[in-house]
Amino acid sequence: MVLREALEADACLVSGGLGPTHDDRTVELLARAAGLELVVDEALEHEIEGISRAVAERLGRPYTDFAPGVTKQATRPAPAVSIGLAGTAPGLVLRAPSGCVVVILPGPPSELRRLWPNALGSDPMRELLERTRPPGRHVLRLFGVSESAVAKAFEEAGGDGDGVEVTICARDFEIHVDLVVEPGAEERGEAVETALAERLGRWLFARDERRVEEMVLSLAEARGLKLATAESCTGGMVAARLTDVPGSSASFVGGVVSYADEVKRSELDVPETLLAQHGAVSAEVAEAMAEGARRRLGADVAVAVTGVAGPDGGTPEKPVGRVHLHVAGPDGSLVRMLDLPGERGQIRVRATVTALHLLRALLTGSRNESA
Repeated sequence: MVLREALEADACLVSGGLGPTHDDRTVELLARAAGLELVVDEALEHEIEGISRAVAERLGRPYTDFAPGVTKQATRPAPAVSIGLAGTAPGLVLRAPSGCVVVILPGPPSELRRLWPNALGSDPMRELLERTRPPGRHVLRLFGVSESAVAKAFEEAGGDGDGVEVTICARDFEIHVDLVVEPGAEERGEAVETALAERLGRWLFARDERRVEEMVLSLAEARGLKLATAESCTGGMVAARLTDVPGSSASFVGGVVSYADEVKRSELDVPETLLAQHGAVSAEVAEAMAEGARRRLGADVAVAVTGVAGPDGGTPEKPVGRVHLHVAGPDGSLVRMLDLPGERGQIRVRATVTALHLLRALLTGSRNESA
């Protein structure tokens, strides 16, 4: 029923169910819904057979274990063409009798992504896209504001309708706002975006899809500044986010994961007196960690994170979720104390994202920690 309804659309994209076992029935059911004959593609069968034989040999198993699945995976609706293989699963494209362009792709994300460009380059999809006018898209990225506050601002800006649709998504402690604008509604789209930016400007950090770590590295490189990290509860996650960006070595020099107090003392020069008087989870120790990283790693700017990620280790004075952050640079410093909700993984991710945004704020010269 669902496939029959989908075939009335201009395009139907299906993923998964292309394997060699009896319960992988996507191709069969789609052919039935479209009223199409199933045929065995001999060229495709030969191609899949070659891969299957190589797999059987590598695994030390007889090819006969794979043979039944080979024919099954090479069976396609008569009008369909193969757009390539991901493993032994073929991607297929066809034009159904209803005129709908159908794209059939494997389910595993890596395999789907591998074949998606081939789908876009197929004749049916190119013909469809050539006569399609895509909607416009505006992007707002916010940090330090709640999802409900953004939703309220959107309602005050006029809400959905008249060719404008907005999605608001909380993601990694940020709020991502996407405005999809239909052709002819550009003026209203601009008005809604402007109204949102005016209401939420304090928390708006980007109008594109760059990740905050990309922005941090770009800002540092533009100013000729070197970055370093000193991490405890995040265990290197801030450094990992930074080094995930290609070319990060132009600005990022390194980091210290100082999980134990002894490492804080020996590698970051955190004084024993500070640890004894204030404890490892404190603003004073976070400051000493940042300054120690700057000094020991030869960096201009350093961020330090220390906290209680849980599930154990909390006290009434320093509960699970308490995190201290300190960013130090030639222009001064920014500090933040957080009491983060959630489980250990959530606390660590939120502390990491906050550390990156503090770096961004310092590098842009903002004294507003949520900017």
